[in-house]
Amino acid sequence: MYRISQKFNSKMIWQALLLISIIFMTFIVPASAGTVEENSESIANLETALTFMWLVIAGAIVFLMHAGFSLVEIGLTRTKNTANILMKNLMTISLGVVVYWAVGWGIMYGADYAGLIGIDQFFLMGADNALWNSWWFQMVFAATGATIVSGAMAERTDFKAYLIFTVIMVALIYPIYGHWVWSGSGILTSGFLVDAIGVAHHDFAGSGVVHSIGGYAALAGVMVVGARIGKFRNGKPMAIPGHSLPLAFLGTLILAFGWVGFNGGSTLDANDPFVNLVIANTFLAGAAGCIAVMAITWMKTGKPDPSLTANGLLAGLVAITAPCGSVSNWAAVVIGLIGGIIVYAGVMFNENVLKVDDPVGAIAVHGYSGSWGLLAVGIFALGTGEGSIVADAAYTAGAAGLIYGGYQLFLIQVVGVILSIVWAFGVSFIVFKILDMAIGLRVSEEHEITGLDIVEHGISAYPEFLIAKE
Repeated sequence: MYRISQKFNSKMIWQALLLISIIFMTFIVPASAGTVEENSESIANLETALTFMWLVIAGAIVFLMHAGFSLVEIGLTRTKNTANILMKNLMTISLGVVVYWAVGWGIMYGADYAGLIGIDQFFLMGADNALWNSWWFQMVFAATGATIVSGAMAERTDFKAYLIFTVIMVALIYPIYGHWVWSGSGILTSGFLVDAIGVAHHDFAGSGVVHSIGGYAALAGVMVVGARIGKFRNGKPMAIPGHSLPLAFLGTLILAFGWVGFNGGSTLDANDPFVNLVIANTFLAGAAGCIAVMAITWMKTGKPDPSLTANGLLAGLVAITAPCGSVSNWAAVVIGLIGGIIVYAGVMFNENVLKVDDPVGAIAVHGYSGSWGLLAVGIFALGTGEGSIVADAAYTAGAAGLIYGGYQLFLIQVVGVILSIVWAFGVSFIVFKILDMAIGLRVSEEHEITGLDIVEHGISAYPEFLIAKE
């Protein structure tokens, strides 16, 4: 009898709730609904708000990459230079914020002059919500280019000289090339060059603008500053082990996480239908690069090398940064695999042929793999033709790569590679030479042996080591 009553009461309750729902939908909802125009406006406002927040979050993820760079650099170098490297990375982002606000943004995105440089919007004059949002996201990219130089020149570079170069990098070197590619009115995306070839240069998230510029600037820096004491003996490169592989690996994984914001955020739209393609391709390429270097080092030496393998992950990520929105998944894997091969060959080339000392492999990871990423666009880009999975010309400049019958895109990508190398290496080499003559780019031999922590900052990152020695 109790169960029958309980069942009856439950049925009455559900019927009452159903009746209330019908009354609500019939009388309340129509009264609160807006016109078609009002609903459309509300949806548009929501999409704008989502995009604003997506770029804030994506920028924050890229900002965290500076922690990753710091950990990679200190992990692959010696304890006596840890505080110096941490200070350089901290000041890179701090200077980057202010310099890109004052000068860098205006040169990169200000009103165009002759396709070469922006000439207004300095100090974000007249900024609104949209401009502040865009500036934030682009600023974290600008500072990243300078950080790449820090690692390559670690353990022997004067702190003052590095800070001066960072200002020049964020104020001029990076934004001028960025204007050529990303402003929409630069020489690689409009004007006589594009008219002659028939298609614009494509660098979706910065294989060239960020990574190549940073990598070739680093190459100029290490050539001018010279190798660390003990790196070469009778012309043969000698290993100088870093002090913490765990820190280097943690930094590598933080950097990989940063690519969610780096590439994913470069859609510049939270509602973009291709953001998932971008993310999938990004990590397929990174994983492929990692696997490639592990296999190479295993076959070469009989043991898989941890630090080089970690650089293989980063090389794959750098290589896919330009083509991540314009290629198929299988192409992303191929691009990453080749990126891994390039970073291994690049490290060997730098040490055995060029005789330059790059403690973290930044030149090969960012410079050489970045150039490969630009070329990969011209080879593997799907275009927007029939059967393409990419329906938006913004991802491919509307052109297909070599394997799909196009050649113009490859030509303009080659031009972009050449310009990025000539600009970044050439200007940086001149700047470093001037700094070397004016204030000295390299610390003294005595200071290098002592370590830059004590000499430059009067402190050790690991004071118990000093106590133990005493």
